[in-house]
Amino acid sequence: MYKYTEKENIEEFLLSLDLLNCKNPKKYIKTLYALSNDIENCYKVFKIKKRNGKKRTIHEPKPILKHIQRKLLDNLLIERKISNYATAYQRGISLKNNVEVHTKKSVILKLDISNFFESISIIDVLDHAFPTVLFPLQIGMLFATLCTYDDHLVQGAPTSPYISNLIMFDFDEELGEWCKNNDIDYTRYSDDMTFSGSFDVRTVITKVKNLLKPLGLRLNYQKIHVIKHSQSQNVTGITVNEKIQIARKYRKKIRQSIYYIEKFGIESHLKYTKDRMTAEYYLESLRGKINYVLSIDNRNEEFKKYKNKVKKWRNEL
Repeated sequence: MYKYTEKENIEEFLLSLDLLNCKNPKKYIKTLYALSNDIENCYKVFKIKKRNGKKRTIHEPKPILKHIQRKLLDNLLIERKISNYATAYQRGISLKNNVEVHTKKSVILKLDISNFFESISIIDVLDHAFPTVLFPLQIGMLFATLCTYDDHLVQGAPTSPYISNLIMFDFDEELGEWCKNNDIDYTRYSDDMTFSGSFDVRTVITKVKNLLKPLGLRLNYQKIHVIKHSQSQNVTGITVNEKIQIARKYRKKIRQSIYYIEKFGIESHLKYTKDRMTAEYYLESLRGKINYVLSIDNRNEEFKKYKNKVKKWRNEL
């Protein structure tokens, strides 16, 4: 891409990506740079409750920025190689791949990376997602800015998950090889790492801690879980003691959401639950949860119907 070093060639390359529904070349280029210069105002920021009662901050890109991010993901990022140990946001890899290797194991260790997306800086994004070996610096910085908020990745941008996998590639490969040599099964689903087998827990934790440090990442020591086979072994919401199955409580919550939306409507439901997220984000999140169930049980007719309902509601927004 070094031929795109002159201004005219850079603009030609940007236009070729079709990042905006705009036929006017000057307006197209001007809009991209205007958005990058005012990126903090291109997001809706809100908090949602986590299972532990605490709140998670979500940065939902406004429609024009979300469109651009999806184009960058589909046109430039999705074909880039990520580690096979990374089981989230990878084509051809499902949740089954994240959990099936951990069935019928004597011990499961679950580790969590603290403030995962927020700890990944715009420089990390530039170096790994849009490096100068592939893009001129001017274009790389533009794309990195369009994929970050306050100079870091955020939860809510469609590009954040895949970019995080690119950044974690060397980590996953080195840790995965070490685990393989020690008869330990390892997978990573976003910020959740799972290890299973027979091993010394402290040795694994120390290894992970040392590999995270050069990346500027650290473990969340409040989320270290060691689960023996005599206990309910749960990996990313799926029970894996003897066979793979979605937790009943998880499915029940989805049914409740569908019921209340059907009865009262999405806006009334969000108002009642005091959720500050947009209807679009809520339905997208609900769709993800339904797909989560179907990825494990693709013959579930009940949840196939739910998926169609959610699709219909999203189209009506």
